[in-house]
Amino acid sequence: MKKELPKKRIAMSLLGVIICAVSVGIFKIAALGVDPFQSFMAGLDALVPVSFGTLYVIANAVLLLFALIFDRHYIGIATFINLFLLGYITQFTYDFLQTVIVDPSVPVRIVCLVIGVVVICFGSAFYMTADLGVSTYDAIALIICHTWKKGKFQYVRIATDIVCVILGAVLFLLSGGKPGEIPMIIGIGTIITAFFMGPLIEFFNVHVARPMLRDNE
Repeated sequence: MKKELPKKRIAMSLLGVIICAVSVGIFKIAALGVDPFQSFMAGLDALVPVSFGTLYVIANAVLLLFALIFDRHYIGIATFINLFLLGYITQFTYDFLQTVIVDPSVPVRIVCLVIGVVVICFGSAFYMTADLGVSTYDAIALIICHTWKKGKFQYVRIATDIVCVILGAVLFLLSGGKPGEIPMIIGIGTIITAFFMGPLIEFFNVHVARPMLRDNE
């Protein structure tokens, strides 16, 4: 049975990335703010005339190069699944939802935000429990903390998140976006993901992802 475990982990990584990608599309429909890295990507997407899926691959390829140079042991098959699939699935989900949810009202956007948070935590639980590599963005904080010994992970991660949020806002404004529109990419959703994702991910880890993995051990 243990020989089947890597296949199970790969399947969980793939499922987790797909679910997370769908959730980002839902966040974009809610337009009430996304997680820090996606806020950076949203600003970059507004400025660079390239499809989101392709832009996501390019941005993460740059971060992947950084990780490969300084500490490649954080890179695994899940890293590449994330790199090549998440952006395109997110774009597909967003384009599809725009045809279903046209000009959503504030209550509908709030419902989408809640659904997005739950879905991304559910997907993250599978992705993290599979333990086959981290995203290129996660690798940055891990390298700074554990390889370069420049601080505790929680503080390094807060710093990288703040940098992403600031860059996202600056890029959005450079693209011609109005200051009043910034809460669409950096808003209540950003705060919720920063403070409430951890406990919800752990809930799904304990009650869903880990039991599924143990069943195959």
